[in-house]
Amino acid sequence: MMREKILGGLYGQALGDAFAMPAQVHPDDTESAFGWLDRWQDAPADHIVHAGLPAGRITDDSEGAFSIAQAIIEAGAVTLAAAAAGLINWYDRADGDNSPYVGPSTRRALQALKAGADPRITGLWGDTNGAPMRISPIGLLHPGDIDGALADTVTVCMPTHFTQPAVSGAAAVSAAVARAMDEAVSLDRVIEAGLRGAEWGRAHGRRWFGCSVAFKIEQALAIAGSAAPPRTRLRRIFDEVGATLNVPETVGAAFGILAMAGGDPKETAILAANLSGDADTIGAIACAIAGAYAGIDAIPAADIAVLEADAVFQSYDVPAIAEGLDALCAQLAADG
Repeated sequence: MMREKILGGLYGQALGDAFAMPAQVHPDDTESAFGWLDRWQDAPADHIVHAGLPAGRITDDSEGAFSIAQAIIEAGAVTLAAAAAGLINWYDRADGDNSPYVGPSTRRALQALKAGADPRITGLWGDTNGAPMRISPIGLLHPGDIDGALADTVTVCMPTHFTQPAVSGAAAVSAAVARAMDEAVSLDRVIEAGLRGAEWGRAHGRRWFGCSVAFKIEQALAIAGSAAPPRTRLRRIFDEVGATLNVPETVGAAFGILAMAGGDPKETAILAANLSGDADTIGAIACAIAGAYAGIDAIPAADIAVLEADAVFQSYDVPAIAEGLDALCAQLAADG
């Protein structure tokens, strides 16, 4: 059961990332290009970030998460050095200095780390959504142990995103994933854990401006639970919660579409794509939670086949990452 949920979280991360990758910045433009985006598509030639990417291609959201997971598995523990090493390894593989989809906070911090800066200070200006988009493996490592997931979240955020909103957003995601790993857990309890993580995370990282992550999650949940048609609710989330690189917007929107989809991974991916904005990141976050909640069997086999055909996905050997995380989970449990 545990391995099925770990696989669900990892494949869910990739599903939301790759399926929503072609979405345009504004929902009107996504609708103009695709109608209702409910099938795998190449990125449009005029895409602001992903132009030229083929259908099923994962991006930095999943690559960063998988690379962090690999480094932690190799180290046998969640450490600051492992987090930094995993991120640098991904950055170099992705040609981060020239890649159009590396976020500003991540690029600034990793360039400093590669120049020899102290990883305890390189993330003090990281306020965009790089931390929550790649934190899901930390939740997968701590099934049901929210406190353990939150403590390790701080460690993983530190090298690139050690500001209050970034840590708060990442803590919301890792706590939700950790709770989703419980057997027969309700989606309401998963979301409650996310809200708890968001509030806890506000006490960590450098003080920064902006609204609270928990507020944006609650705002999105209120819209998601309304009686309006799905497209109307999506548009309200886009207009009122936001869907940019801003952490409270990204994480708030992710929890909103997770609730709208009832925790179903594929439906969550479809909603993320049609929401638009930073859709691949919102989809990666929401579907990582949904995948851990519902398990790998909830992801259609045809969609798994699309992901496994992608050369970048193949290069990370995701099943091996799942095995490594499963073994590390067992080790952490044995160590108490």
